[in-house]
Amino acid sequence: MMKPKLPQKIIREKLFVFVILFFSIISVKLYANYFQTNENPNFSDIQFQQIENGIPAIKLENFNPNSLTLEDWEKLGFSEKQAKTILKYKQIVGGEFTSKEQLKKCYSISPEKFAELQPYILLPESIKSSYKYSKNNWKKKELNIHQKFNPDLYSEKDWENLGFSEKQSAGIVKYKKYLGGSFVSKEKLKECYMINEENYQKLAPFLILPEKTPADFKPYKKAFAKEKINYQNFDPNSLDLNGWMKLGFSEKQAQNILNYKERFCKGSFKNLEEIAKCYMISSEKFEEMKPFMKLNPENILVKTTANLQGQNSNIKTDFSKIDLNKITFQQLKEFGFTDKAAGSFLGFRKKLNGFKTKDQILQTYNIDKDLTKKLLETAFLQTNPENK
Repeated sequence: MMKPKLPQKIIREKLFVFVILFFSIISVKLYANYFQTNENPNFSDIQFQQIENGIPAIKLENFNPNSLTLEDWEKLGFSEKQAKTILKYKQIVGGEFTSKEQLKKCYSISPEKFAELQPYILLPESIKSSYKYSKNNWKKKELNIHQKFNPDLYSEKDWENLGFSEKQSAGIVKYKKYLGGSFVSKEKLKECYMINEENYQKLAPFLILPEKTPADFKPYKKAFAKEKINYQNFDPNSLDLNGWMKLGFSEKQAQNILNYKERFCKGSFKNLEEIAKCYMISSEKFEEMKPFMKLNPENILVKTTANLQGQNSNIKTDFSKIDLNKITFQQLKEFGFTDKAAGSFLGFRKKLNGFKTKDQILQTYNIDKDLTKKLLETAFLQTNPENK
């Protein structure tokens, strides 16, 4: 009896399985033969990632910390909170790290972590060397110009909003006065010592000024000419903002004099010595005004009486006995800080886990630096690790 033939489909499947098994056996034999003939196989091309404390080691390359984003700092091994603190610290120091020495002071970077990063940081070692290094290649802050403007109408604050520093802005406005109250032309503005060639080229297309200086313009007609004040007898306690400005002070200086009178003289000057100590009045200016200053006792009495009446409800603080690491919100307000400035002071102190130096306090946002300097001169700083 003949056996039935297998279907072609089944034959093909069996043949396929046989071929697969054959090549599998051949492959196993080849690999076995390789390892038998190579007792020490070469694994030099295989790289393993180092592990430290359960965290993969970071491959470091040269980098400029000023160009790193939040994600970039995290890739260097910092937590999101640490990375945010580093970026905020960069803003505190002026928007750019100028040296390794400055970056090292950021409290979110431990000494061990800084030592690890230091060889790869593309910055000068110190602020001093930063100045030498960048003397001819200083990277200026980018100007923020959106529309055409008449520079004659710009105040110091307007120039700061454009991207110039406080010192540069003051110098530009002073230069305008030096020319007689107007920049006159683009040509003259270009000569301003506070505006370098690069920044002038950025400003030029937006300036509403003639290109050339008029032929009849007499250069520096009022240069160095000191405005003569026609003094008359006056009571310093009765002067308002405009009154002090008429005596030759800028608006900012006049406001600071009024603030000084309220904060440090309890509302009124009691004698000429208090006026002489005002940080906004130079000794030369004081001597110039002194013959004309007449303190009216009635004004002093009214102010002093008002203070005495409030003594029971408003206890005056002896700030010479106050630790800047323990000063309260209300005490800062009593000294003259605004709510915003006092909040910034306490917030920054908390982030630093207590101030270590008085210089750190001057880096606080939203503060009156002149007022803060006065506080630093009056109060003391106890650098106790328990201070929060």
